[in-house]
Amino acid sequence: MKWLHNLLKGISLTGALFVFQACYGTPMPPIQEEGGEAFMSFTLVSHRTGDPLEGIKIIRTQGYYDSKELGATDAEGKCRVHFWYRRNEKGPDLRFEDPEGNYMVKDTTLADLRDRDILVKMDPSL
Repeated sequence: MKWLHNLLKGISLTGALFVFQACYGTPMPPIQEEGGEAFMSFTLVSHRTGDPLEGIKIIRTQGYYDSKELGATDAEGKCRVHFWYRRNEKGPDLRFEDPEGNYMVKDTTLADLRDRDILVKMDPSL
């Protein structure tokens, strides 16, 4: 009779763990394994003069209509952003956009997600 009690207790515990994982999912893995949170730093400058560009929006585009603003550059043209990714998916699509329209929109897909400062040169709009 004791073995039946232990069996039912084990089944109950297994069921509770299954329900927990079904509700909350598996935890996000760290960046070194299957994915995680990536931090990227950007410096945006004018292609002609090399001057830093302030107020340029950095937007992650996840589909044709779905996008999320990650940040905007400061007076030195710098911005540090973070986003979640999974290693088996292609890198995130980013758009650099001047809200005033003085510079052309620039799109890119990041393949290398190491934390480093990426220099982006933007061309003036025509």
